[in-house]
Amino acid sequence: MSETTPRPPRDWAPWLVLPAVLLVTLPLMSFSTWITLTVAGAAMGMMLFLMASGLTLVFGLMDVLNFAHGAFVTVGAYIAVSVLGRLTGWAGSDSVLLNLAALGIAVLSGAIATGGVGWFVERTIIRRVYGSHLQQILITMGGLIVTAQIVIALWGAQPLLVPKPAMLRGSLLLGASAIESYRLVAVALGLLLYAAVHTVLNRTRIGLLVRAGVENREMVEAMGFRIHRLFIGVFVAGAALAGIGGVMWGVYQEIVTATIGDEMTVLIFIVVIIGGLGSITGCFQAAILVGLTANYVGYLTPKLALGSNIALMVIILLWRPRGLFPVAKQ
Repeated sequence: MSETTPRPPRDWAPWLVLPAVLLVTLPLMSFSTWITLTVAGAAMGMMLFLMASGLTLVFGLMDVLNFAHGAFVTVGAYIAVSVLGRLTGWAGSDSVLLNLAALGIAVLSGAIATGGVGWFVERTIIRRVYGSHLQQILITMGGLIVTAQIVIALWGAQPLLVPKPAMLRGSLLLGASAIESYRLVAVALGLLLYAAVHTVLNRTRIGLLVRAGVENREMVEAMGFRIHRLFIGVFVAGAALAGIGGVMWGVYQEIVTATIGDEMTVLIFIVVIIGGLGSITGCFQAAILVGLTANYVGYLTPKLALGSNIALMVIILLWRPRGLFPVAKQ
């Protein structure tokens, strides 16, 4: 492309979807109800983003169909059970700082544990099936089943309660709207991690090398960089993000089972597909859109709530078959 070739105009349409949903639903309910549902939907969306962002990185950037991604969510949720169970003094304290510290330790522990599991899975399973989607589907589905059985062997088959920090159980009043404290923490954490991942991918040398390796692996390796090590890092980071999402979702539900990751897998894939494979910004906006849709439709027409997000995905794909923010391939 010559220096005089004009850049194509930016496509603003996908950026208008989320504001349009907010504006369309506002007249359908009272303002206080709208605020409560919007914050609840945003919090759910942030937790979905944490769970789905790792999958969109691995799926979109590495071309790996990891159907065992829900296993990382499950492991993260059970790590939350173990860590918060040992920090009952902090979690049950009247101090917000101690409550947040307990939750922070659980999040960090979940990230480390699932990152380690992700490293092991990539080295022993995924590495052998690069380039073969059928084998990836079969072997990762098997890995999902095996992980569920390992979780049952370690923690038992019965549902376990997660002690939500005491000061995060209540609600804050914003005018006439009641907003759960824990949801605000989930929103803050989601925004922080989105900013961190977006910055790493778009503003650092590592992100540049990862994106360059996706486009032309041979060129990057010819320049002396070991692209496979970068891809291992992407897979580990994706697993760690899923683990953080599992911690936050498990604490939010206050109960975990060995199928918690399986139950979220459909929503995770819906988010990834709506957002566009490999797009962190797309994943972020799609997750919030899915969370808002679930809450708005559940309030306005509860009978349609179950299939609302699948209908949303169909509508988006009919409009933009590659998702809202597809990553351009050369």
